[in-house]
Amino acid sequence: MENTLGLEIIEVVEQAAIASSKWMGKGEKNTADEVAVEAMRERMNKIHMRGRIVIGEGERDEAPMLYIGEEVGICTQPDAKNFCNPDELVEIDIAVDPCEGTNLVAYGQNGSMAVLAISEKGGLFAAPDFYMKKLAAPAAARGHVDINKSATENLKILSECLNRAVEELVVVVMDRPRHKELIQEIRTAGARVRLISDGDVSAAISCAFAGTNIHALMGIGAAPEGVISAAALRCLGGHFQGQLIYDPEVVQTGLIGESREGNLARLKEMGITDGDRVYNSDELASGETVLFAACGITPGTLMDGVRFFHGGARTQSLVISNQSKTARFVDTVHLFEEPKVIQLR
Repeated sequence: MENTLGLEIIEVVEQAAIASSKWMGKGEKNTADEVAVEAMRERMNKIHMRGRIVIGEGERDEAPMLYIGEEVGICTQPDAKNFCNPDELVEIDIAVDPCEGTNLVAYGQNGSMAVLAISEKGGLFAAPDFYMKKLAAPAAARGHVDINKSATENLKILSECLNRAVEELVVVVMDRPRHKELIQEIRTAGARVRLISDGDVSAAISCAFAGTNIHALMGIGAAPEGVISAAALRCLGGHFQGQLIYDPEVVQTGLIGESREGNLARLKEMGITDGDRVYNSDELASGETVLFAACGITPGTLMDGVRFFHGGARTQSLVISNQSKTARFVDTVHLFEEPKVIQLR
């Protein structure tokens, strides 16, 4: 899968990032997302594969493209037999977020990127559009920190695993009212807090890379992005745990259904009988082969954003594989028009 799709999934996130970045700073977050979705889907449908969206832009009646359950790739099109034998190809599950951090793009802020994760059929957890309590940490702390422990306890464990003083640790937390007590606890324990308005996938992944000065992600964010983060952290050997949040009173902001009881009933309909279960990265991204790809839209910790020049653009992308155990940073120049020959006199 990696040999077949590695380069092409980079191009998928690159095209989404370029399309979205043209709306950077214009205050139009919905448009920035829509053009990214369209560009991602268009490039995806040129790939020789049988893909199915398991995490996307919502249900079919809510999203015209990249909706959950949509089939993508040349070999899923009505005329597929003209291009390939669909029965010979492995079915692939795909989780996408064409514009992770739409507000960041709209207001010209750092940290937005186009992301996706892929695995064989059944290899990615089809997370409901709920929220998720998350804990991400470096590989050295994998299996030692625990989402069921307090932030204070986890910071002490993290300090020991990384051989750093608690005061040297930096924890990323989403700037939300629901995190007021968490933020205070982290600060009281002595660690430093980096607040972000959006884009916790980037923060989670950054935990697994030395030199980013990000040592943990804590708090509650969107569940679909949690699965995408888990895919990357599994490939990198980092720590990731997620626990679905179904109580609107816990979230405090955003839509999460009408009631706690209604959300529990919805989970049961999806086959999730234990709403309080804690999932690790191997469970959220359980496939034998897992690939993750991202491309910066605006500048971030790991990648620069899209930079335009006359006649083209330059992008920075990241593709991670659990098979080859690699994390490749890709710097690409895209030419939108033929270079002009300059005549010297």
